[in-house]
Amino acid sequence: QLQLVESGGGLVQPGGSLRLSCAASGFAFAYYGIGWFRQAPGKGREGVSCITSTGITTNYEDFVKGRFIVSRDNAKKTVYLQMNSLKPEDTAVDYCAIVWEPRSQICTGVPMEHEYHTWGQGTQVTVLS
Repeated sequence: QLQLVESGGGLVQPGGSLRLSCAASGFAFAYYGIGWFRQAPGKGREGVSCITSTGITTNYEDFVKGRFIVSRDNAKKTVYLQMNSLKPEDTAVDYCAIVWEPRSQICTGVPMEHEYHTWGQGTQVTVLS
């Protein structure tokens, strides 16, 4: 079955780091971009970062730019989100999702929900305050 599974969340102190993983199965992973989204307590889901199928193009929401790095390993069918200098405001459930169009260059800004489908189950990131 087409599936994304997020992992790597946890509980950290401010300034700490986590690396999230988005493991894919059931589709031609190398042809699709991936978006990262998060939902903080009391808020809706927002775009965090995205990466195109080749990994050449990436983008980030302003609040995480310079702190987070998205990357992918197509051989492992996994996308990563390295999260550094974490802040309490980063506390959220983080999700990954598949871009609709294969081999597209959709990742010109903050990812939008309507551009993506097949969401993972999410992984909890909690930054103490």
